[in-house]
Amino acid sequence: MRFLHLGLAVLVLGSTAMTATSDEGMWLLNDPPRDLLKAKYGFDLTPDWLHNAMLASVRLNSGGSGGFVSPEGLLVTNHHVAADAVQKLSKAGHDMYAEGFYAPTRELELRCPDLELNVLQGITDITAEVNAAVKPDMKPAEAFTARRAVMAKIEKESLDKTGLRSDVVTLYNGGVYHLYRYKKYTDVRLVFAPERAIAGFGGDVDNFEYPRMNLDIAFFRAYENGAAAKTPHFFKWSETGPAENDLVFVTGHPGTTNRLETHAKLKHRRDVTLPYTLARLRTLEAALTQFSEQGPEQHRQAATDHHRIANARKAFSGQYQGLLDPTVMAGKQQLDQALLEKAKTGTGSAGSRQQPFMAVEVAQEKLRTFEKEFGLVENSHAFFSDVFAIARHCVRMADELPKPSADRLREYRDSNLDSLKFQLYSPAPIYPGLERVKLTASLTFLAETLGGEHPTVKIVLAGKNPAARADELVGGTKLYDVAERKRLVEGGKAAVEASTDPMILLAKAIDAEARRLRSRYENEVEEPERQAYGELAKMRFEVFGRSVAPDATFTLRLAFGVVKGYEVGGEKLPFHTTFGETFEKHAKLGGHEPFDLPKRWLDGKAKLDLATPFNFVSTADTIGGNSGSPVLNRAGELVGINFDRNRHGLVRNFVYTDVQARHIAVHSRSVLEALRKLYPTPALVKELTGKE
Repeated sequence: MRFLHLGLAVLVLGSTAMTATSDEGMWLLNDPPRDLLKAKYGFDLTPDWLHNAMLASVRLNSGGSGGFVSPEGLLVTNHHVAADAVQKLSKAGHDMYAEGFYAPTRELELRCPDLELNVLQGITDITAEVNAAVKPDMKPAEAFTARRAVMAKIEKESLDKTGLRSDVVTLYNGGVYHLYRYKKYTDVRLVFAPERAIAGFGGDVDNFEYPRMNLDIAFFRAYENGAAAKTPHFFKWSETGPAENDLVFVTGHPGTTNRLETHAKLKHRRDVTLPYTLARLRTLEAALTQFSEQGPEQHRQAATDHHRIANARKAFSGQYQGLLDPTVMAGKQQLDQALLEKAKTGTGSAGSRQQPFMAVEVAQEKLRTFEKEFGLVENSHAFFSDVFAIARHCVRMADELPKPSADRLREYRDSNLDSLKFQLYSPAPIYPGLERVKLTASLTFLAETLGGEHPTVKIVLAGKNPAARADELVGGTKLYDVAERKRLVEGGKAAVEASTDPMILLAKAIDAEARRLRSRYENEVEEPERQAYGELAKMRFEVFGRSVAPDATFTLRLAFGVVKGYEVGGEKLPFHTTFGETFEKHAKLGGHEPFDLPKRWLDGKAKLDLATPFNFVSTADTIGGNSGSPVLNRAGELVGINFDRNRHGLVRNFVYTDVQARHIAVHSRSVLEALRKLYPTPALVKELTGKE
């Protein structure tokens, strides 16, 4: 596979026309690639087009993207993004995740217990203000504290002034800071979800593969003051969808990329972080698989966690394979060296230009000595439990909330409290049997990783084996009860100190060590890296200006590409699949799970136009977090819903390639064909198209 990293290509060629040969870039909406699109595709990216895209695009707190598709708050996303909410609305004997759901009237739309939508309202560059708070003579701990304080101050002032959720976002790994303001919707109701078997046709076997045939969509509606929200900015639904070689755009919230990281950082990921991560995910996946096989109800309860873990395992496996490719690592090393050489023409000596690269490398050496402990204890990898997460918040809120917002841990700042409490007080069910299995697996992984004699392991297990300790914790806690959570938070330090809840006692017992590890990470790794990458960002800006897009940060971005197929092993794969191919695959594989079509589809086959395009691919630059992203045409109409990448695209976390890498989307025409002829959903179709 040919990997062409933009920065490397440009540096080697000595050009500053950054994306003249590829469609790389998850672009900021306040700094879009207008000139590039005009030069390469003859497309004028107008302010009105961008403004509508910003206000019609949606971020879901369950970890994906979506878009409004009517002026009445209707939005579309992926079924697998909606799965968390659908699962929480299901119950024993009524598995809406598996069976599907449709509300023919608004009165029947189901309110989700803890789904929050964020819609970006505006972006302000605050780089100068943030950087001014950090003085040259500050030690790392002082710099970190100063930066955290000014970010919290900016967020608090914005929240008080506008009433909008206000987040300071770090871009270019510390080179730029922007303030993002969001309108929030917390009354979100389920409108439609298809059966799991067609939404995820092919299951884990086909995950990150192509050709695909998935109706991976779901519809929600945002409400305000008990009525459907007014959303005048929305994406018109295209009844024809995209054709081959069409220019398309993806507006969504890509999670994390690592393209601007140095060779030393990626080497650390390859040799330390990813092997640890994959070992943890395999442990959890095995436990969830075993639990799911105990019966239909266990399968239902574990479905969301199981899918997330399996998906993560496969994604990180692809990333690991990418970093094991010598050409990828050599290319990154060449890029670092070329950037260093290219920037020598600017201010500063060669030695000073080398310093940030060295600082990142030193940070990796320090991280290596405590990364596993940090992940297990502070990042809760040892405590794969919804109830433990609740306990930790209760314990930490008792300590953090009495402090000024600027002095708190970032997750407890004033600007984030409403969203945090919305999640913390969710009435969604938590299943003790599932909690026990998850916690047993993660406690076992803790002991396997650190050893039975490690002081933290001894504190956590408290003289028991992992299974017995999980039984004690899960069986003894009262935190399933929302009222108990509120009592502890509202009672503050006194209530937490008086609690005998075993999960609270565990969170308290490890909190000092968790905070110590967090402080060490912030001061020895995060702050030195941020300062180093800030310097590297200045070098890039000096050479390229802003023609290199920043890494993904789960904030709204614009990507673009061309709808086209690709070739694998001499076989040419078309740019789209069809309904007919779906039935062919079902028959070829005997209709066995995960290639088992729902009865509705088998019975309704004759009603369908089997030539209808189902899924399609394009070269647009997407990553995890883009799930559910609207795919748009030149007119800004919705022609698809992004839901996956192929396996060739998994390396895009580190380098961009368009040779075989593709993102995969549900074709807009296929959605209408299915809704009209199989379900049927006349009110929904009419809202999308203006006609039945």
